[in-house]
Amino acid sequence: MSAPRPALPQILASAVRTGGFASLVAIALPSIAAAHDLGGPMGGFGSGFGHPLAGFDHFLAMLAVGLWGAQMGGRSVWTLPATFPLIMCIGGIFGMFGLIPDETIRIAIAVSLMVLGGVIAAGWRAPEWAALVIVALFALFHGYPHGQATLRAADPAAFTVGFVVSTGAIHILGIGVGYGLKGIWNGNLVRALGGVIAVCGVYFLFK
Repeated sequence: MSAPRPALPQILASAVRTGGFASLVAIALPSIAAAHDLGGPMGGFGSGFGHPLAGFDHFLAMLAVGLWGAQMGGRSVWTLPATFPLIMCIGGIFGMFGLIPDETIRIAIAVSLMVLGGVIAAGWRAPEWAALVIVALFALFHGYPHGQATLRAADPAAFTVGFVVSTGAIHILGIGVGYGLKGIWNGNLVRALGGVIAVCGVYFLFK
């Protein structure tokens, strides 16, 4: 007989305690937490590949997409990670034209961590269409600063390919972590990780 499943409040309380540590780490490492401070000239593929990795908020959101897909299972394992980079490219085009205020983008990216981390912490198995809408919406905002960075790249096409490939790699990492932790503590370790991501989103919102 399997052990009784912990109540959701207990799960979220554990996630918040763990998330508090993650927030302290983010505060202690401002060079990692500063997501969009990559100024100056950039190159091509290598610069594009490193861009999502240099932004801790970008990294966590892309990781969350893979985690959520693995947690939901079924087609979502590949539809969510496939949708994010595609829509992110559209957001990148918006970024090239500067259509949205930078502060709005910053807030939206922080909210994306709160929402994506929150649905993972809650273990919400959303209808596929709803999950795709959520992922696509936030992908637009995450693509926006990449589009702005593309304008400074020596090879914009190679830069774009680089950040799309990097995004896909982070999604795959998230899927791997999600599946690896899925069987531990009845999947509640994945939920706790979602709580960590959500708390980091709160940090980025108010930092």
